[in-house]
Amino acid sequence: MTPWTRQNPLEKLSSNGRAIALMVLSTILIAGMHVLIREVSADMPPIQIAFFRNFFGGIVFIPIIARNGFGFLKTNRFPMHCTRAVVNMAAMFAFFTALSIAPVARVTAIGFSAPIFAAVLSALILHEKFRLRRWTAIVLGFLGTLVILRPGIVPLDLGSLLVVFSAAMWGITLIIIKILSRTESSLTITGYMTLLLSILSAGPAYYVWQTPSIESLGWLVAIAILGTLGQITMTESLKGAETTVVMPFDFLKLIWVAMLGYMLFAEVPDFYTWLGAGIVFSSSFYLAYRESRMSAREEP
Repeated sequence: MTPWTRQNPLEKLSSNGRAIALMVLSTILIAGMHVLIREVSADMPPIQIAFFRNFFGGIVFIPIIARNGFGFLKTNRFPMHCTRAVVNMAAMFAFFTALSIAPVARVTAIGFSAPIFAAVLSALILHEKFRLRRWTAIVLGFLGTLVILRPGIVPLDLGSLLVVFSAAMWGITLIIIKILSRTESSLTITGYMTLLLSILSAGPAYYVWQTPSIESLGWLVAIAILGTLGQITMTESLKGAETTVVMPFDFLKLIWVAMLGYMLFAEVPDFYTWLGAGIVFSSSFYLAYRESRMSAREEP
């Protein structure tokens, strides 16, 4: 390598290291998207924001299409892409609505239960072997979610219930992404997500349509770009390592969102939000540890 050649820093990392770095970048991008959704939701319905997030998300693909055409959309698994889009739309509508009516850090904290749902589904659908310790970690993860919600002590608000539903749907989506990533590139997966979600969300958005201002349009474009880039980096991360290796770093979203929520909306997460999120994170981290140990034993 000549002195004038710059090496990509990610090339110096191991496969898991690159996947983790991409997940960290994804948390920054998605946290920014969450905060902007909360900001724009004061001016238009969340369903309409979801439509613009998907429609403007195509902006990211313009340079790719200009250079390589539509070849990245070639696939033999179109039905699975459609299934992913339907489940993803349900998760997105619920999550965007929750962001508009509940504190952004609380929504993000409850959303951490998605990897726990994904872990359960990986045992049921992908037939991954889960022993007592890993099931214990999963149970603790769900208990962490209950610490955040505190049902019976604090009234369950609609926003929190919507996030739990969204997390379950997102857990299903994670499994589908993992299956698709065996044969599809991250661009193909994200490209079909953007295209199909734009089509599926157009109808509901029409019924609640409010013409956005120029300022709101700018924020909507930013939401779409952050969300699409966050999706691409997350998909690449999941493709580069096991789900349970990289998903614990999703916890960083709470750090970024808590800081931005305090600066922009004067929202301060309570003790139970941090405690519950910490329990969920610890459970996910242990699942990642057990996964790495099992993978090491299976290597020749």
